[in-house]
Amino acid sequence: MCPTRFQIARPDIVRYFYGLGRRVFKRRDLGQVLAKERASWRLATSMSLDKFVEELERRTKLRRVTLGLPQGQKVVRYLWGDASDFELVLSLQPRAYLSHYTALYLHELTGRVPKAIYVNSEQHAHPRGRPVLDQEDIDSAFAKPVRVTHNIATYHGRRICLLNGKYTGRLGVTEIQEASGQRFLSVTDIERTLIDCTVRPIYAGGVYEVLEAFRSAQGRISINRLAATLKKMEFLYPYHQAIGFYLERAGYPDGALRLLSKFEMRYDFYLTHEIKERGYSTRWRLYFPKAME
Repeated sequence: MCPTRFQIARPDIVRYFYGLGRRVFKRRDLGQVLAKERASWRLATSMSLDKFVEELERRTKLRRVTLGLPQGQKVVRYLWGDASDFELVLSLQPRAYLSHYTALYLHELTGRVPKAIYVNSEQHAHPRGRPVLDQEDIDSAFAKPVRVTHNIATYHGRRICLLNGKYTGRLGVTEIQEASGQRFLSVTDIERTLIDCTVRPIYAGGVYEVLEAFRSAQGRISINRLAATLKKMEFLYPYHQAIGFYLERAGYPDGALRLLSKFEMRYDFYLTHEIKERGYSTRWRLYFPKAME
């Protein structure tokens, strides 16, 4: 039996995909490849995208994966070769980056392997007035359960938490190499990661895990950069008080603590939501779980 045109072109097709430097594709990406390379690969003009994808799946290392989204929605991606779960997740949202517990793991700030992958795609920038804050508002907000995303995909039994964070212009987002050393991943840097985990400890294994991350980060972070990033993020709530508390409990030097002490402290604040039994730090005007005393 004579080889098909696809089979004849297969070595060139394989070299092409390996040379792209990416391993995750949407269906339309494969359509663009077919349109661009059809002539050079001498594929029949009658070859449809469906047939092209079918041949790729049969005769190359391309494989189709389907992720389940809320309300029964499905997302299909095509993986080439040894594409990682992190690469797959980053393809789900525009300009996405890995954050929170996933970033702690990638920066080796936790000894645990998180059961979920956290990926953030920022909201659009839009002007908004800054609400007036008062102590009653803070007390009421932190007495209630924290809001969490319900936009969760599933893949191989693993949760993928799709976050839609505030617009920052991807502040503090960097590129790090995967363990394989072959590809780079978009992820928050250590300073931004610690800030995000302070704001949402529920996405980082809880406040005790966040404290351990601060301890592990000692000697690896710039407190000046952390403070500058925190200012640029312009939070309504005084998260600098929680960060100062973590730094103190993690054993950072007085110079680091003084830098956070320069932020205004007008209100009592909370390390997390719904603290049942709590201690209080006078220095940071902060309520925290009493077990952390």
